Amino acid sequence: MPIETLDIAEPFFTIRIIRDEPAYQVSGKVILLNLSETPIAIRQQSLGHLQSVIVADVELGGLNHAVIVERFADYPDEAALFDQVKKIWPSAFDVRGEERLRGISHYMSPKVWIGQYGFTLYHSGSVPLNVGLHRDHAFCPVPGFREVHTQIVGFGKMQQCREQDVSTLYLEEPMAPGTTHRPMYDAQGSYPWHQFETITPSIFMAVEILPEGATPPD
Repeated sequence: MPIETLDIAEPFFTIRIIRDEPAYQVSGKVILLNLSETPIAIRQQSLGHLQSVIVADVELGGLNHAVIVERFADYPDEAALFDQVKKIWPSAFDVRGEERLRGISHYMSPKVWIGQYGFTLYHSGSVPLNVGLHRDHAFCPVPGFREVHTQIVGFGKMQQCREQDVSTLYLEEPMAPGTTHRPMYDAQGSYPWHQFETITPSIFMAVEILPEGATPPD
């Protein structure tokens, strides 16, 4: 099925996974993320692998594997949106049980796996967030795990550090709506110490990509 609609972000956003579509017409403003190594054509420009942009009222070409997030710009009162999100999404600590998330204003949608790709949305509600530096993904024992994050609402920054201490920061990428940070993993899927930090209360989407030989966790 070339177009699959996910319900993990409803009733707030609509997320569509698009495969093998030579042309796709966008109506209104959406976030476009390219999961394919084949570029997506946007008029005279192209969008590369694991890159994202905001597009509006345009025909896209060559969507081998893409994600579109609709209705992200429909909320002039973001505080009211976040209040509603916190009523529906549980805290990340309650779902994941990681000690670094205890007492943190961090909420998550349901997660869905489509093949080797996992999709989850997170609401980070405080500034600063202090979610904690991490680099391991224990649920994937097979080398080659990959993950990127796409900003949906609000502003944040993805931070990379030499050690498990923010004072050892060496790279920081601003995250605005429609932005996906550059991949930070090496060829073996090893990560530096990293974290998402808020500039404003935010919602972002995490896309997890399992290597061959790994199976989605329960």
